[in-house]
Amino acid sequence: MYTVKVAVTPQEKKDAFSIREKVFVKEQGVPLHLEIDEFDRDETVTHFVMYDEAQVIGAARMRTSEDGVAKIERVCVDSAYRGKNLGQLVMEQLEEHAKDLPYHTMKLNAQSYAVPFYEKLGFVVTSPEFLDAGIPHRAMEKTIQ
Repeated sequence: MYTVKVAVTPQEKKDAFSIREKVFVKEQGVPLHLEIDEFDRDETVTHFVMYDEAQVIGAARMRTSEDGVAKIERVCVDSAYRGKNLGQLVMEQLEEHAKDLPYHTMKLNAQSYAVPFYEKLGFVVTSPEFLDAGIPHRAMEKTIQ
């Protein structure tokens, strides 16, 4: 049974950071000092963690602003669990959380290969391609209904 939850306890936050390190640092080669940044300790950031029973398999974070925008970052799923629509599950939970705040827009910087995934979820590309940590990205956004 897959569950996505807001990481509240120190262990849940540690779990979120561990899967991010596995996916972004070890798998994709992002330097740790870029992956775990100043926003990770900010009290206004909400961390999400996904579990398969007790095993951590995904994570994301949401930064919010006073102008009604939820900035989605660090969305990841363990490579062994990809292709099972779990990224969609994470994004649905983030959107529900954003609606409850309430926010009217979600923005993210998608790795270019993942643009079609986010387009299926209603996001629209809003920038030309750019490099972030040496990886091609595109800015995207979605109006929350």
